[in-house]
Amino acid sequence: MATNNIIIFDTTLRDGEQALKASLTVKEKLQIALALERLGVDVMEVGFPVSSEGDFLSVRTIAENIKNSRVCALSRAMDKDIDAAYEALKVADAYRIHTFIASSALHVEAKLKRSFDEVVEMAIQAVKRARNYTDDVEFSCEDAGRTGIDNICRIVEAAISAGATTVNIPDTVGFCLPTEYGSIMANVRNRVPNIDKAIISVHCHNDLGMATANSLTAVLNGARQIECTINGIGERAGNTALEEVVMAIKTRQDMFNGLDTRINTQEIHRVSQMVSQLCNMPIQPNKAIVGDNAFAHSSGIHQDGMLKNKNTYEIMSPESIGLKKEKLNLTARSGRAAVKGHMADMGYTEADYDLDKLYDAFLKLADKKGQVFDYDLEALAFIDMQQGDEDRLTLDVITSQTLSGLPASAFVQVALDGHRINQTSNGGNGPVDAVYNAIMQIVGMDLKMSHYNLTAKGEGAEALGQVDIVVEYEGRRFHGVGLATDIVESSARALIHAINAIYRSQKVANLTKNLKH
Repeated sequence: MATNNIIIFDTTLRDGEQALKASLTVKEKLQIALALERLGVDVMEVGFPVSSEGDFLSVRTIAENIKNSRVCALSRAMDKDIDAAYEALKVADAYRIHTFIASSALHVEAKLKRSFDEVVEMAIQAVKRARNYTDDVEFSCEDAGRTGIDNICRIVEAAISAGATTVNIPDTVGFCLPTEYGSIMANVRNRVPNIDKAIISVHCHNDLGMATANSLTAVLNGARQIECTINGIGERAGNTALEEVVMAIKTRQDMFNGLDTRINTQEIHRVSQMVSQLCNMPIQPNKAIVGDNAFAHSSGIHQDGMLKNKNTYEIMSPESIGLKKEKLNLTARSGRAAVKGHMADMGYTEADYDLDKLYDAFLKLADKKGQVFDYDLEALAFIDMQQGDEDRLTLDVITSQTLSGLPASAFVQVALDGHRINQTSNGGNGPVDAVYNAIMQIVGMDLKMSHYNLTAKGEGAEALGQVDIVVEYEGRRFHGVGLATDIVESSARALIHAINAIYRSQKVANLTKNLKH
């Protein structure tokens, strides 16, 4: 199936989400899905519906709301998986069912404990069942990178004959080097007799740092779909990074002979920051395209060259990915129109945030800091994205006291389901611990803190402090985030955010049970 357009298949919400310290909420997944739609991804794989009630509901919610990208769900080559994918996706305007089964001898013998003939038959039946629901079916032979080429060609031919319109040849464990991966693509294209009836797709992992190189080499050898994630998040060392393959194709048009993508590259930086924030996955400073240092020039020789001609050391501009260098400031006298204007300049639409809530938070911050910069405003907007519309628990007042050599104490006032509750705590190891003890006494939950991280959002001594935590509760992990000028307050807000996520998960479980019945 010939095309000059490289299909960008984003799996941030499926493969990427599997690797997170804590699962995303339905609201957070929908926010990312809407951002991916604006980015221009052709297909977004948004979950594995049979795996959990929460995943089923999030896939259905996204399927109901996405109109300009095709929504996809993953399923094993099993009837119940395929049926669950259909039930979650059927509300979408356009959708794809993606079914897979392992093909390497190691997986077939050690994991599936079947013969390869049986695996081929399972693949055929899975594709046929999925075709009962949609004419857009993708088939993947898991661990193709370690599968013999004869077996790859055989199972791919069988899947296409059964009705698969996309065949994915994944390097599941990041084992291949570019030359051998390119050779696999060339062999599939030349040896599979019905390959003209399907798109060849690639899904590469980064265990040896080859994911981007392998994906691009596959394109040069006939692949026309790249499966990738924002910031390269994913299992183990991650997946192919969307921003890397897209900007490589855009920047090196001389090598890709007119091939292009539908991606609006000026959305890249904003979506990258959103995914990093919502997924609690910091971006390394030297990360290609979206890292803080990606467009920084420290060397005197480099700086001299940049002053004379930017092209000396910049092969793409920061503006091409939507990164604006100016950091404008606002004050408490700035009106709502100014806040809205700054958000628009950073690429945000009114649908991305609640202006009333953002403006209230801005005024409170401006009263404390005096000047509020674009990066402060963006941080406030991200926090608003992560807050629930109907939080059961809200913070009213906190005080804490620490004296050298003595245990810390704290006083906390919260509202739980509209009722104000006061609680004091003595004996904390520090002010944050004392506040946490008081909050957990109020909610009566047995929580285990597995991750605590404090970062500065912005620049200088007056930067906002963002606290990210992960707590464990009844076998699940929940992410909480808090932002304030005071780290004790931001810590308290992070814990309350996590507790509200627990409350919402309990509500989602009940809603999903009702949906299924």
